[in-house]
Amino acid sequence: MKRLLSWLTGALLMAGLLAGLILPGSVHADEDLVGKYSGNEIRNIADDKIAAREGKVDLNNSSVRRFQQFPGMYPTMAGKIVLGGPYNDVDEVLNLDLSERQIELFNKYKENFTVTPPEIALNEGDDRINDGQYR
Repeated sequence: MKRLLSWLTGALLMAGLLAGLILPGSVHADEDLVGKYSGNEIRNIADDKIAAREGKVDLNNSSVRRFQQFPGMYPTMAGKIVLGGPYNDVDEVLNLDLSERQIELFNKYKENFTVTPPEIALNEGDDRINDGQYR
């Protein structure tokens, strides 16, 4: 009897695994997103944030690597800025513990920065400090 029960349990388990592999899973559309995307254009949160920053570095949603284009800011000052957020305004960076030289650098490049609301998908974990891009 134990052997029969064991065999039936194993057969039931295998049938369930095979059904899971063969049958497609159900797909549910997020009603909030259905109207947002039309036609063949597929966009995600990162695409929307990139469009919103208009070519500038978003202080609330960019990694330290985005500051490499500004000599003197990467990595020390970039790390301070990334960890010091979120910001409501670009000028709030000046409230951080910055040296006189860092304040001068920030003011020099200030028009290259913008602030958009922080997005959890772009800020979770340590991705803003180490985004996995290596030379």
